[in-house]
This record gives sequence, C-alpha cells and structure tokens, in this order.
Amino acid sequence: MTDELPFTIDDVHAAAGVIAGQVERTPMSRSQTLSEITGADVRIKFENMQFTASFKERGALNRLTNLTDAEKSAGVIAMSAGNHAQGVAYHGRRLSIPVTIVMPKTTPFTKVKQTRDHGARVILEGDTLSEATEHAFMLRDREGYTFIHPYDDPLIAAGQGTVGLEMMEAMPELDTIVVPVGGGGLIAGVAMAAKAMKPDISVVGVEAAMYPSMYAAFHGQEMKAGGATIAEGIAVKTPGAVGMAVARNLVDEVVLAEEEHLERAITLLADVEKTVVEGAGAAGLAALLAHPARFSGRRVGLILCGGNIDLRLLASVLTRALVRENRLANIRIIGDDKPGLLAEVSQIIGEAGANIIEVAHNRIALDVPAKGAEFDILIETRDRQHTNEVIEVLTAAGYPPRPLA
Repeated sequence: MTDELPFTIDDVHAAAGVIAGQVERTPMSRSQTLSEITGADVRIKFENMQFTASFKERGALNRLTNLTDAEKSAGVIAMSAGNHAQGVAYHGRRLSIPVTIVMPKTTPFTKVKQTRDHGARVILEGDTLSEATEHAFMLRDREGYTFIHPYDDPLIAAGQGTVGLEMMEAMPELDTIVVPVGGGGLIAGVAMAAKAMKPDISVVGVEAAMYPSMYAAFHGQEMKAGGATIAEGIAVKTPGAVGMAVARNLVDEVVLAEEEHLERAITLLADVEKTVVEGAGAAGLAALLAHPARFSGRRVGLILCGGNIDLRLLASVLTRALVRENRLANIRIIGDDKPGLLAEVSQIIGEAGANIIEVAHNRIALDVPAKGAEFDILIETRDRQHTNEVIEVLTAAGYPPRPLA
C-alpha cells in the first residue's frame, strides 16, 4: 500500500544519501542490564548523541537540501520550542540558508540561546505554540520564507526514517521497534524503513498518557490531551496527516506510558547506560516498563530520540527517584531538649551507615513538649531495607522516628 502513502522507501534511501557524512550515524548497542530489568532483549539507538542531541537534524537537513535555489536564498522559517528549532538552525547555517525561528515567549532561555548560537534569528511571539505558529505563518506569507514543519512533511518524515534504516542494518535480528510518538514524523519514517526491510517486524508507538492523540485515533476514541508532561517533546494534541497516513498502514500498535514510567526510564538510562535523555527520549524504555508482558522475550529496538533536558528538571527527576526507592528518607525525631541530643542521634545514624543530608531543629512546635525538641532529618541510605534498618536502630536507642511524606 506504500503507493498510496505520502512518501516511499525510495524517499528514505534518498534521504540517507543526502545526510550521509553530515549527520552522525549514531551507535547502537545491546543493554544487558536493561534486558534483565525489563524481560526484553533491549537494543538502544543513541540519537541523543547527535550534535544537537536529537534525531530532528535528519529530517531538517533533508528538507533544507531539497529547497530550490530561490527558496534557499529567500530563507526559511520554523516554529519550535525545542529540538526542531536547533536542527533547522544548525543545518541552515551550514548550508548558508537564512533561518528564522518563532518561539513562544515562555520558551526557557537556554533553548532560545542554543538556537541563536546556531545562527538563527529567534523571534519570541505568543504565549502558546499555536500563537507562535500563527505568527510564523504570517511572517512566511509576508516575507516569502519557506515554512519548515517539524513533522507534517514527507521530506521531514523520510529523513527521520534513516534512523530505522540504520537500526535494521546494524541489528537485522530485531523483531520489534518502539518509537516515541508526537506529531508522527519519526514513527512514519521508521515504520516505512523497517517494514520495507523486514515486513514481519512489529512497530509500536508510545505516547505520554497525557497526550494520547495517535492512541485515540487507533482505537476510535476521543481522549482529552493536555497537562504538564515530562515528555514535552511528544506533547502533541493532534498528529500530522503524514504520520497518520503511514501509521494506519504500517504501525502495529500504540501504547501509553504514565509519568512515573517516564521518570523511571530517565533515571535508569542515566544510572545504567550513563546517558542523559529528555522525557520523550526515554519514552521507548518507559513503554517496556509500563507493559512488560507485551515485550517480554522480544528483541526490541529503542530510540533515545533526544537528550535536551533542562538540568533542573533532570536533578528533580533523579532526586524523586531516590525518594521513590527510599534511598532518601525524611524522618522526625522528638526528644528532650538537652545538650548533645543531636550529636547522639547523628552518631547512631552514622554508625548505621547512613548519611545525613539536612537537619531542621524545631523547639516551638505546639505538639512538642515545652522541654522537648523536634528534629526533621533527611537521610541518604543504600535502599529501602537499609532505611528500615536505620529506623530500627534509632527506635532501639530510644528515639523512635516518624517517617515524613
């Protein structure tokens, strides 16, 4: 049915020729530890190792290269608050094509700076992506720019499909590929490439549960999309026509991942693979964590599609993981307000092998005796069992702690 689709496998091969030597052929390797954790045979494609830390470079370069000389001279415009902006800006500068990027006013400063550093003119307009898009269209019509869509363009999708070509060439034994889904450009290209090379391979999309747009379309449902997902790179309310046309023909299934699974996936990739990914980049692994039975025993290819995560957000995710695993625990101890009390408690905690991170001392709480004192102590331990051991030791010493949320 590919003759009815917006692009073909020949377009993907053509894109591979265009980007060869200009975009990284990122490594792919098997993860022994993640395979043991998930029950699947996990193979990882490290697209977060691109120069701009995202697969978006592939489609952007393919689209820019296919412009006419007149279009290149006039310049291009795109709307993006993230990876697409950097991909277009970086390769636009390399090809001497003037680039204008419209971003919402709420875009984090670091993303604005990174895009400007790649040589693009950045315009901050509107409070939402929709308002920024409208302004980009207005400038396109007024200035004669060519609009470079982030996903709803056959040349963009064909460029993204080179990820699938490389995965199948590196590991033809794959029987399943899990692809993060936002607008649908990546899954359209990967499905086109993978199915052409191995028709019986299973291509599975994964969306953040807050933005189940393609999932809803596959199941004939109307589902509400919205919310502050950690996977903002795939937080798209309506998939593009190009992506949907290919997905309906070549994608086997779409699954959802909750925020907890996305957070855990980011943490596991940092801890096990020593690699940094954004929420969207962790979505493939999140799918395996959310639906272990679906992927158990399968040779699964995952695409770490992006690594541009805000450092504060990454720190928050990693800290929350420590709390979730009970490696950070907040306990409250009430005792007599006497000299040496805190030193004694600290010694007990230290001898138990735990580390004190923070102490808050409260003498005036009304639920504490007038001659008493209250300590909120944040401790770091090896794991949940170790935390329980510390609590038992404190209790035996006469300082029974009360765990705090």
